[in-house]
Amino acid sequence: MSERPETDKAAPADAKPHPENAKPHPEGWESLAEEGSEGTLAPNPELEEALREAAAAVPDEDESGEEGGDAGDPAAQIEALRAQLAQVGERELRLRADFDNFRKRALRERQEAVRYGSQNLVKDLLSVVDNLDRAIGHARQSEGGDLESLLQGVALVQREFVAVLAKHHVIEIDAQGMPFNPALHEAMVQVPDDAAEPNTVVDVLQKGYQLHDRLIRPSLVVVAREADAASETDEEGESDKEEAEREAAD
Repeated sequence: MSERPETDKAAPADAKPHPENAKPHPEGWESLAEEGSEGTLAPNPELEEALREAAAAVPDEDESGEEGGDAGDPAAQIEALRAQLAQVGERELRLRADFDNFRKRALRERQEAVRYGSQNLVKDLLSVVDNLDRAIGHARQSEGGDLESLLQGVALVQREFVAVLAKHHVIEIDAQGMPFNPALHEAMVQVPDDAAEPNTVVDVLQKGYQLHDRLIRPSLVVVAREADAASETDEEGESDKEEAEREAAD
């Protein structure tokens, strides 16, 4: 029998692996391997910096124990949150109550202003009513004989009444002889008038009044117009004026 050739032979110690079967090593591995074979590592700035950052990232045992005492207790955290929630709820209830009281107070004040807003005006007008009662009583006692005293009494009441209106910022609109203003005047009729400029108020049928700058009642007025073609309309103008006076009186 022929002897089989020996195929499994021990590889020599200095044999290198085939390049295809060799595992890749990180960059600088050769220098570390050589230094490791000698038993020491050469100082590396990058490695030292990485070690310092790792050491700084690890918390101290004492500090971590103190900080994690209450923060790590879920029951304590829940109790603290419940206390905060209760405080917020009480604050919200107080705010709701304050707002509701404010709303009711504002509504009550507005209702009182509407109901009793004219109280001061009425109080001032009572003296006018008292003077009218005195004038009427005096006229009845004189049985109509002292008309001059009655006229003076009525004129006194009229002046007092106008003073009360002025006190409450109710003023009379000055319309006589003024240019016609549709914002303050209401023209009842136009009449030809040679003595007045066209579109001028020549007569006031009913006085107008303002409260501050708000119109309460416009003045009912008669307005002048050009008299060039008024030969046939003079009588019509007078009749229109009389009719306007009757309407103003009504």
